Amino acid sequence: MRSTRSRSALTAACACACAAVALAGCGSATSNTTASSSAGIGAQPSASSSVNASGLKCSTAPGTNANPPQYSLPSKSVAEGKTFVATVVTNCGDLTFELYGDKAPQTVASFLQLAAKYWVNSPCQRLTTAESGIYVLQCGDPTGTGSGSPGYGFGIENAPSNGDYPAGTLAMARASSPDSNGGQFFIVYADTQLPTEGGGYSIFGKVIGGMNIIDAIAKAGSDNTNGAGDGHPNQPISILKITVTEKKA
Repeated sequence: MRSTRSRSALTAACACACAAVALAGCGSATSNTTASSSAGIGAQPSASSSVNASGLKCSTAPGTNANPPQYSLPSKSVAEGKTFVATVVTNCGDLTFELYGDKAPQTVASFLQLAAKYWVNSPCQRLTTAESGIYVLQCGDPTGTGSGSPGYGFGIENAPSNGDYPAGTLAMARASSPDSNGGQFFIVYADTQLPTEGGGYSIFGKVIGGMNIIDAIAKAGSDNTNGAGDGHPNQPISILKITVTEKKA
């Protein structure tokens, strides 16, 4: 792996038999980093053209934002005991997320705050494929570099002790520190086993609509920048805007 990924979050344990979460190697997915963390995946794929990926009709992805807004960590009380539904508009169609404020209140409170402005025109900058041993599309960094931060970090919540992340899972990406969750998250598109060393990765929701879009992006593959099935999606996909409503019983 390139040195720019030296603090990567997701280690491909099943493919490379890595011993720890933050090893610099083994086809891992870009970490969510704080301002002091090293750079991530590098520039996103070009947004200057629009192509179809496995039947998708995607508009041209917007450019990145080198200076996204910065925030303070919100109170988890805004999400505690609640469930939310997020509509995520992308250049390839709409995704719908269910957010577990009852299980991961700090993570969901952060999501609610960042959904308003931070993720406007934000690329999903990383796709891992079968060669890496993990199956995720990583999003949430408006800079498209893998090193962007909303200005704060927080700890792990609701991480599975067995390391199982089923298809459709939403979880937080992070660096080696358990308190480095921030703005980047990943969507699992096929059942994945991740390391539990270091505390695992916070599950904060699931995809309840538009999984066909994620599947098509995954099918189109990545540019495989490190030779291990890990790179930018061949079909660029960006978050354009997000609206969130509380799910009533």
